Amino acid sequence: MTQGTPERAAQPRNRWSLIGPGIVVAATGVGAGDLVATLIAGSKFGYALLWAAIVGTILKIALAEAVGRFTLASEKTIFEGWSSLGKGLFGSRVNWAGLYFGIYVVVWGFVYGAAAMTSTALPMAALFPVLGLKAWGVLAAIAGLIFVWFGGYGLFEKVMTAAVGVMFVTVIGLAIIVSPDIPRLLTGLWPTLPQGSVFYTLGLIGGVGGTITMAAYGYWLNAKGWHGPAWIRVMRLDNQIGYIVTGVFVVAMLIVGAELLHAAGIALQSGDRGLLDLSSVLSDRFNPFVATLFLVGFWATSFSSLLGVWQGVSLMFADFTAHVRGKSDDPAARGDKSIAFRLFALWLTFPPIILLFMNNPFGLIVAYGVLGSLFMPFLAGTLLWLLNSSRVPREWRSRWLSNLMLSAAAVLFGVLAVREIVTQIGKLVQ
Repeated sequence: MTQGTPERAAQPRNRWSLIGPGIVVAATGVGAGDLVATLIAGSKFGYALLWAAIVGTILKIALAEAVGRFTLASEKTIFEGWSSLGKGLFGSRVNWAGLYFGIYVVVWGFVYGAAAMTSTALPMAALFPVLGLKAWGVLAAIAGLIFVWFGGYGLFEKVMTAAVGVMFVTVIGLAIIVSPDIPRLLTGLWPTLPQGSVFYTLGLIGGVGGTITMAAYGYWLNAKGWHGPAWIRVMRLDNQIGYIVTGVFVVAMLIVGAELLHAAGIALQSGDRGLLDLSSVLSDRFNPFVATLFLVGFWATSFSSLLGVWQGVSLMFADFTAHVRGKSDDPAARGDKSIAFRLFALWLTFPPIILLFMNNPFGLIVAYGVLGSLFMPFLAGTLLWLLNSSRVPREWRSRWLSNLMLSAAAVLFGVLAVREIVTQIGKLVQ
């Protein structure tokens, strides 16, 4: 889907009309779990960790910009970049990076599919209790499958933009009605670490706005019709807008946590169910109508993340499969109508239903936690490698600021990965 030309896009009035993939990343990356984590941060520490949310937003802007710059400057996908980082293993076309990605995406997709179903089902079951949680979850997954199976990128972008609109009205509206204390809020801009907040702070920085879906950003740029270095300026504006929207959502939820929960000493459940707790608090504090609007925003947040993964990660899997089969030069083998794309969308939809009926798939959750914790340092580290090499024209290679931000992201996510792996090993030992 071609969107004008780079020359026309370079004109300010045209740039704004082309914005889209960044909004898709924002809608996909901000899930219910991110909102709960930010809410709990606000409820525990007030505004003290506001700076951490802002730092997290800046780091993700740098990471997504690096993904987009590599895609447009090299005119290759991120997986093509990974495939160039070493020779194939055991005489195959798959190198170490491809092997990690292949294992990761299959395990991650299986567990994430069930998590996305549950997250989307929670507000639906609260709004329409005629069906149970499992039934709503299955319906959400099938709706996502039908949408990406038959719909193209243009429709996908429009729906995701509408979801962001719903999220904006509900989340920002909620932050306004709780009447934030602006002077106290501004004190949170100064970096502080309240007692017991170190790893919580790192998690808040790392949790703003997506993981694997950040790597999908380049695929959405190409689907938009942006190819080549001439689109980099537009991409940067698009990326900044997307992650500023993400940052606004996170700050709004921190305000809600600080104003509504911190002073009253109200604790929420961890995970997506914490948003159901919040809807009850809103009903008691304001009225059921406010609680209902919030549940609609909760649903938009969860379902847009589901759609983004069903579409974006399936594109990445199709690219991976095309490389394994030696058809990496065939656009049809890597597109959203390819067999591999549809197989992965099916994988996200139907096998994870099994997990909805399992109380605690322990070993799978451990594998999911370990593999998932390694993806962000893998992404940051490989981007550092790719963007400082001859794979990218010299004028578009990383300079000191980009290298600093990518290095900081690699270190931060590396620390979080070690912590997650230690936690998961501890669970195995127990």
